[in-house]
Amino acid sequence: MRRFGRTSALAALSLGLLALGFTARARWPDSRPALDCPPESVRLDSAGLATCGPGTVPTGARALALGLKLDLNAASESELALLPGVGRDLAKRLVAAREEQGRFSSWEDVDAVPGVGAAKLETLRAATVLDAAAPPGSVW
Repeated sequence: MRRFGRTSALAALSLGLLALGFTARARWPDSRPALDCPPESVRLDSAGLATCGPGTVPTGARALALGLKLDLNAASESELALLPGVGRDLAKRLVAAREEQGRFSSWEDVDAVPGVGAAKLETLRAATVLDAAAPPGSVW
């Protein structure tokens, strides 16, 4: 009986792993959305699962996880702190500025808040909206 040498065993193992990779890729989920409705129509059912039917509008971390934008004029301090690069201190300053001056009416108002520089402003613009006439996919 002939035994495999070390090189032959490694080759067989490599081929096995390659076959396993092809099998896993064939079963990998595709990129189609799991829900068949526009993002602004997504609601959470009583179990907290995303659905296209009746339910509550997702907010905070759930909204962000679904790719929805938060309304900067309505989001809480804890919700704003979830945004990348914002943190608790800046979230607190944003909410304080909003309460002091009223709603943010422009991105220049947001930029005037201490701690908001060019990079933070771009982060906020990407993850939030300023008004109720927000583009599709936003949450307020």
